Amino acid sequence: MTSSSTPGLARFNTLADHEAAAALHEVCASAAWGRKILSGRPYTTAEALLSASDTATAALDAADLAEAMAGHPPIGRPKPGDPTSSREQRGMAGATEELRAEMLELNLAYQERFGHVFLICATGATGEQMRDALKARSGNSPEQERGHVRTELGKINRIRLNRLVEEE
Repeated sequence: MTSSSTPGLARFNTLADHEAAAALHEVCASAAWGRKILSGRPYTTAEALLSASDTATAALDAADLAEAMAGHPPIGRPKPGDPTSSREQRGMAGATEELRAEMLELNLAYQERFGHVFLICATGATGEQMRDALKARSGNSPEQERGHVRTELGKINRIRLNRLVEEE
């Protein structure tokens, strides 16, 4: 993304608040994150928007982070009819039944341990890479895992915001 304003960014800046809030909710399900981004409009550059997202993501408390994670389907099970989760989880599209079954088992164990879905920026990752990350992170302490979740959420939010402001 360039440092200048794009037509998509200009469109985002001029959306009615309720329309912008709905678009932001598609990026991140945390209402607190969405309010912080909305309150910063207009953004002069895409980088300013991404920086605001990073700041808002870093400021999420435990409840806000849980709300954000609740908007993400488990890896290997994108939301039916949701092109965003299907696109982001494309690495699982050609996964074997064995890998899908392993991911389901690992996801359930992770969710039982941490109380939320395994969150990873899946864009560009293979099913095996996602599985390996899930295995590695399952041994984390809850504090370590919250740090990983926040980092991954920030990456996902950036990708989704870029897509939002690149669209015309």
